[in-house]
Amino acid sequence: MDTLSYKTISANKETVNKEWVVVDATDQIVGRLCSKVAKLIRGKYKPNFTPHVDCGDNVIIINAEKVVFSGKKETDKVYTRYTGYPGGQRFNTPAELRTREGGVDKIIRHAVKGMLPKGRLGRALLDNLYVFEGAEHDKAAQKPKTIDINQYK
Repeated sequence: MDTLSYKTISANKETVNKEWVVVDATDQIVGRLCSKVAKLIRGKYKPNFTPHVDCGDNVIIINAEKVVFSGKKETDKVYTRYTGYPGGQRFNTPAELRTREGGVDKIIRHAVKGMLPKGRLGRALLDNLYVFEGAEHDKAAQKPKTIDINQYK
C-alpha cells in the first residue's frame, strides 16, 4: 500500500488562480474592512495558500468615501509623513485627508499596507488593490464578481 496518498500542494506563479472581486465599503469600519481586504489580497481564504507567492485576488473597493472610523479616530488619529527636508515632518488627521484629492485612497492603502508582509512580496501585493471613491470603477473589462465582505472572518 502506498503510505503517502496525498501531497502538499504548493502554489506558484503559473498554477495560482487569481480572481477579481468588488467590495462595497459603505458604512464599513476602516480597520475591520482593511484586515479582510488584506487577507483577500494575500490569498489567505484560499485552500492552496502559499506564504511566499502572490496567490490572492485583485480587490476593487468602491464607495471608499463612505468608510467610517470607530470612536473619535476621525479627529484624534494622526498620520505622520516626512518630506525629506529638515523640519519637514507633516501631520494629518483622517478628517483633513478626506477633504483632499485621493485622501481616502491614502487612508485605506496605509491601513492595508500595514497588514501585508514587509518586503518585496508586500509591495507587489499592494498593487492588487484598487480604491475608488464613488460607486463606479473602470475595471469592468476584468468581469469582477461582487462579494459581501461581512461574510468573511
